[in-house]
Amino acid sequence: MWRITWRRFCRSKLALVALAYIGVVALVALSAPFLAASKSSPIPFGPNDVDVANRLHPPDTQHRLGTDELGRDVLARMIHGARVSLTVGLIATAMSALVGSFLGALAGFYGGAADWIVSRLIEIVLCFPFLFLVLAIVAFFGPSIWTIMLALALTNWTSEARYVRGEVMRLREMEFAHAARASGARDYRIIFRHLLPNALAPVLVSASFGVAYAIVTESALSFLGLGVPLPTATWGSILSSAKEFVEYAWWLIVFPGLAIFMTVAAFNIIGDRFRDALDPRSE
Repeated sequence: MWRITWRRFCRSKLALVALAYIGVVALVALSAPFLAASKSSPIPFGPNDVDVANRLHPPDTQHRLGTDELGRDVLARMIHGARVSLTVGLIATAMSALVGSFLGALAGFYGGAADWIVSRLIEIVLCFPFLFLVLAIVAFFGPSIWTIMLALALTNWTSEARYVRGEVMRLREMEFAHAARASGARDYRIIFRHLLPNALAPVLVSASFGVAYAIVTESALSFLGLGVPLPTATWGSILSSAKEFVEYAWWLIVFPGLAIFMTVAAFNIIGDRFRDALDPRSE
């Protein structure tokens, strides 16, 4: 099934370009300490190196993306900011997928009281506005990268839980599930060995969109000053520092804004194409 899905996915040139772009961003993020950290790096400026004499300097051969209000190199901060955005997006989405898949599998397999409890938990989480709930968690525990990931995981697991619940309820009545039960397999083996692997397709599609959503949320929180604490470089904090200099420091808005837009769009394109590739009706 996965080979067929991959062949269908590769039919879209745009999806392959988006996947290649994400691969490049991930490689840059992983190589950030070697690209912009010391004088021997290709970019001889660290993300927090202050040079007041060159503050708000436009892009040139020395500072390829210009400098901010403290003279820090924007390119170096953008490279290190990619690490934060991808880390938050991927880890928060993985956490929410694990929690949602586990609870959804229990609800779909056992039904009854387990289904009622999980369904009520989903309804309680969905009752609160998403941004309000995230802000409340960040305000209670204090802003940090781990707090943001925890907040996103605690608020985004509901979609995965609903997808897995529905798939497990369908799969548990199929012949292979009855055969596993008749052979004496325990419940946990039936759930995690037979049902859950066959119910992960919609979760993976949802996760690709979830990564994009998490990146946008982290950038928004950093823009509001409630994200990753300074001086850690993030795309949102670079945008936030541009608020007072929007009229003449255009590079502080264009480059981080373009990075957020392209990364989020790439994940959305991948998710959209992956969803089409998993559809057995697609050609």
